[in-house]
Amino acid sequence: MIRLLGPLLLAMLLVAPASAERLVSQLSNDSIEITSSFAGERMTFFGSVAPDAGSDQKFVSGPFHVVIVVLGPTQNRVAREKTHNFGIWLNTDKVEFYNFPSYLHVLSSSRLSDIADVTTLTTSGILPESYTLASSTGDWWKTEIFSRELMRLMSKDGLFGMQENGVNFLSDNFYSARLTLPSNAPPGPYIALTFLFKDGNIIARKSEGFSVRKIGFERFIALAAVQSPLLYGVICVILALFTGWLGGALFKR
Repeated sequence: MIRLLGPLLLAMLLVAPASAERLVSQLSNDSIEITSSFAGERMTFFGSVAPDAGSDQKFVSGPFHVVIVVLGPTQNRVAREKTHNFGIWLNTDKVEFYNFPSYLHVLSSSRLSDIADVTTLTTSGILPESYTLASSTGDWWKTEIFSRELMRLMSKDGLFGMQENGVNFLSDNFYSARLTLPSNAPPGPYIALTFLFKDGNIIARKSEGFSVRKIGFERFIALAAVQSPLLYGVICVILALFTGWLGGALFKR
């Protein structure tokens, strides 16, 4: 899973802040199974803020803020620009983004601008814009335009989202949050990064992984398309011809 997260996430996970507080967190699901009737899955994130192990501190004092970043499998994603030329829509420009998450959702206990400054949020990989820094072009203005359009399209499909005030503190040190994964959530390894903030600084962080995977006939089809693409294509053509012939024969009668 770590290999898929890219250099930015790896650096985030390796660097742990020194603090007298620690996060104790948990996920409601560690595996989500996709079938033909899959219509999405609700997940619950919960945890508490406790004194660090070995600390003389018996209690923790806030106020605290919690930000949870849920990331799907990373991949190189291409954003293309279409223009209308001579009556035909053509792809005339493109920007490729490296190690871009196929799913990203941010939940926070307050407005991000009230939790920390932009630099902290960006370097920690909390802002969606953090994942558009590595691209195939050196033109920052072009990257900015294409990245915003890419995020808009993914938000429209339910693959990008942000819920400020999506994390609720049920007491001074216990929090919970809910997230519904969409029905089109890409299969693969996911990771939930939880950040604990105090006075605008990250004082603790934790990561939990879970998986989204296809089972049954859907898994067989997905594996066949990847492992045996030629055979998969031939079978699809045969099935299409047979279905067309069968439909014609039935309606002819």
